[in-house]
This record gives sequence, C-alpha cells and structure tokens, in this order.
Amino acid sequence: MGSAYAEFQAGKKGLITPGKFADMVLLDQEIFSVPPECLSKRMRSLLALFVLAVNLCSAVAFSQDVNGEASRIQDHVLGIDGHNDTVQHIIYENVDLANRLPDGMIDIPRLREGGIHAPFFALWVPTYYSGSEAVRRTLDLRDAMQRVLDRHRDQIELATSAHDIERIVGQKKIAAVLTIEGGHQINNDLAVLRMYRHMGILAMTLTHFRNTDWGDSSTDKPEHNGLTDFGKQVVREMNAIGMIVDISHVSDKTFYDALQITTKPVIASHSSCRSLSDVPRNMTDDMLRALARNGGVVGVSFAAAFLNQEDADELKRKVSSENAVEPNLTGAALDERATKEYFDDKHQLQVGHATVEDAANCIDHAVKVAGIDHVGIGSDFDGISLVPRDLEDVSKVPNLTAALLKRGYSERDIRKIMGGNFLRVIQQVVGE
Repeated sequence: MGSAYAEFQAGKKGLITPGKFADMVLLDQEIFSVPPECLSKRMRSLLALFVLAVNLCSAVAFSQDVNGEASRIQDHVLGIDGHNDTVQHIIYENVDLANRLPDGMIDIPRLREGGIHAPFFALWVPTYYSGSEAVRRTLDLRDAMQRVLDRHRDQIELATSAHDIERIVGQKKIAAVLTIEGGHQINNDLAVLRMYRHMGILAMTLTHFRNTDWGDSSTDKPEHNGLTDFGKQVVREMNAIGMIVDISHVSDKTFYDALQITTKPVIASHSSCRSLSDVPRNMTDDMLRALARNGGVVGVSFAAAFLNQEDADELKRKVSSENAVEPNLTGAALDERATKEYFDDKHQLQVGHATVEDAANCIDHAVKVAGIDHVGIGSDFDGISLVPRDLEDVSKVPNLTAALLKRGYSERDIRKIMGGNFLRVIQQVVGE
C-alpha cells in the first residue's frame, strides 16, 4: 500500500498520525514532560489548543492522502460495476454518452473519473411489457446500445468474455457488458434466451418486480413456490450457453431453487444486506453465506433505501400508497406509458439519508459474512431515484474506495471488491 494507508495503520491507535505534524510535537516533547502543576492555566490552555490544532492539521493531511490514494487505486484496478440502467437514458432521451451529461449518473467521462472500466449495462423492460412486446422492447434497447457502440468505437466496445474486458480496458476504452433485467423478456422461450446470448448478452436476472410465469419475485405475492420446472430449465440452459444467472429481484425461495440447480457461480448484481436495511430486495446473512458456497458474488447496490433503514421505511410508505395495477396496452401506447414513467421517476431524483459510509458499512458486513472473494459493487445508477450523499454518480466511486481504505482494507482487497470478483465469475461462467 501507499504512504497514506501505511500512516493510517501506524497511527490509528493514537490521536496524532505519524508525519511532519507529529514530528513538530516530538521536537517539543520536553514541554509535555513538565508537571501540569508547574504550568499556568493560560499555558495549559495554549498547549491544549496547540495539540488540537496539530491533530486537526494531521487529520486533514491524512484525509487528503487517503483520497489521493483512493483515486490512484481506482484508476489502476479493473473497475466493474455489476448493474446500471443507463440504456434507459439513451433510449428515452437519445443522449450521447461520450459527453459529460448535464444530468444522469453515468456517461463515459464520469466512468473514467470514477475508475469504472467495465460497466454492466442492463437492457431493462418494465414488467407490464409481456409476451412478444417484451421481446420487441428488449431488441429496441439492444439497438439503442449498438448505436452508441458504433458511434464511439474509439471509446467504448462490447465485451463478450473476460479476455475481451481485459483487452478493451488495456486499450484505454470502456468495456460494455450487456445484461437482461427480467426473465419475462424471454417470453417463456429458451430459443429467445439463446438468441440474446448470441447478441452478446452475458447475464439475466430471473425476475424483476413481478413474478414471471416460471419464477417468483421478491416484490410480488408468491405464486410458484420458487421456480417452476420450466424455471429450472432456464437455469440449466443459462449454464449450458455460458450466461450468468442473476438472482437480484428474486424471492428467497427462487434464490435457493436456483442455487440448487445451477452448476456455475451466480451473481446478485445489485442487492445489499437485509440485516442493515430490511427490504425484500436485499439478501439475508444466510443467503450471503449460500452465495459464497456457490462461488458467486453480491454487487452491493447504491440505492439509498437498500443501505439505510430510514430511507427503506420511506420507500415502504411510498410503495404502499401506489397503485400497482399494470396497464393493458400494446405497441406505441405501451412505449408512451414507459416514457412517461421514466420522466416521472427522473424528476423525483434526490439525495437520501444514506451516505457513502452506509455503502461502506454494507460492503463491510457482506465481507464479514460472505468473505472478501464474494463481494462487489452493483450501483444501479440511472435506475434509482434516491442516492447516497457523496455517491451521487459513478464519478464519486473513489469516495467509496477512500472509505474502505480508512477501514483498513488493503489494495488487494479493494481490487477484488471493485471488479476482480465479478471478473472471476465471468471467467468461470462465460469463459476466457
């Protein structure tokens, strides 16, 4: 590790961090050996203020060193974010990701600033798209992303293997990994699943907010007691074609069914810890341990409500007051509904009670329960309306790295959390 981390490790037991400010105190250590009764009240006050000033200056210097070290580390790791919804930003607003956008949480300049070199771009279709409409909309999203790839070949490239990711990042470009967010998007057809894989899509969440015809969601009433026989076929087929099973959004029973069937590691691309924020989208400690035994990875989500119980309680109150009836629309009318929903959600974007420290707390807890080899990040940027303070967009990821450094995480640990663990799963499931 660099000097900041070494100073932290050496000085964390005392108030004064080793360095030039501490040296100033050591030069005058004779002063502090004088019995207190021999000093005037005024002198004791001045000395107390001096020590306080030294400690404050030392703390500021240490903080600056840690932030600099965090930026250096984040720039040199192979940064992987396991989930974002930025393709929604592209399809609804036709934004150019090569530019720093006036709003939104991810673009190419911000990715570079944040040290995220291989983001997972989710092709998410709302669950009120069903059947062939869900497939059509998935293809619309895939086409929108392809236009970005074609337009900016010198800055971003599709990655369909672990080797691709390493090669593309080595060329100083963004390695775009594509995923599907919801099993309803295959229209109950394994041929559609295989088609998606041929289109370069590397992972799929089994459900989204609602149950599919073959699997239960964490945010819907149980209907199938986990996975149906066809749902289990989906998992087996994903293993066979080298597609990563993503268990974010699924019910607890669906999670355990998937682990029983799969022969490959799975991921929870954007989930957090239920013991810290009690929402069904988060994972229990038992689930984290089971995921670790499978060899999988949880990508800690940056959704404020998944990190902070106060934000979670506010989310529960909001959801309980909403009308959950989904529209019976098709074609252009369905797309218009989705567009309105997108802009309504966008206008609700705000900073929650959670901070970057809550994200670090969640990572810390997941590491303690599942182990350092089974934790990553899955921001859900551009898909969340309530973000943590100091982690408002992808350019702020070094703030999280700094928070982990302050907690004693080594550079090797951070390399795993910030991308190495996800890369391993890609190697094991998709291949080199």
